[in-house]
Amino acid sequence: MGLAVDARELRRRTVRRFLDDLGSDGTSQRDSIDVTIKHLYSPDLKSGWGIHVVQELKLLAKKEDRVGLDVPINELVDLGMQREIAAESVYKERCIAVDDAPSWAKYMSVSGTPDDEFDIVTLQYTEEGLLTVDENREGREAAFGDDIAIESLATQFKREIYVVQAHGSDGMVDKENCVFFLPHHPRDQICDPPFFLFMKGTGWCGAGADHYEPLIALPVPCISPEKAAVVL
Repeated sequence: MGLAVDARELRRRTVRRFLDDLGSDGTSQRDSIDVTIKHLYSPDLKSGWGIHVVQELKLLAKKEDRVGLDVPINELVDLGMQREIAAESVYKERCIAVDDAPSWAKYMSVSGTPDDEFDIVTLQYTEEGLLTVDENREGREAAFGDDIAIESLATQFKREIYVVQAHGSDGMVDKENCVFFLPHHPRDQICDPPFFLFMKGTGWCGAGADHYEPLIALPVPCISPEKAAVVL
């Protein structure tokens, strides 16, 4: 976008814009945002298994509390409890669940650096129960930008942001090379050309990727209104 800012500053702007917009929303819209965030990061483990084999719960542990969290975990282990079951119990009781707008703001601020206030802890489940606990003890995990964050960026920079999501044979679609354009519009006026992000759907769930790649879009001279197109 031609900005002289680093990734952490971009995160701060994104979260600040989200909170500013949240403050101007009505109660019903704020409730809707909370429901969406809870669905993404604290899903109901009794449902959703027809789509994903693994579901995740995201929790936030304060960096300054990490040593203190080990004490009750080790006590439970000494009593004979399996380490991951003990960690699940303690983290769910003492950490912050990402299930509403304020906790989302804390979560999306995490950049995976020592300067973060929180570490991300991830509990992974299958339909049979707990699969694993990613304790992220070195604090390197960063929050992955979601649709809410991209909309906040679009509003912040007054540009439409399109996610170009491409799926192949492992993307749970019927045809090869399916492409979806997912638009994210600013809440107010548009002042600059759109920005495109490429996300390749790979892996067993076909649900996306672990990064975005910017694309440069060049308009093609229109031969006729019916054949107007954009080449990526």
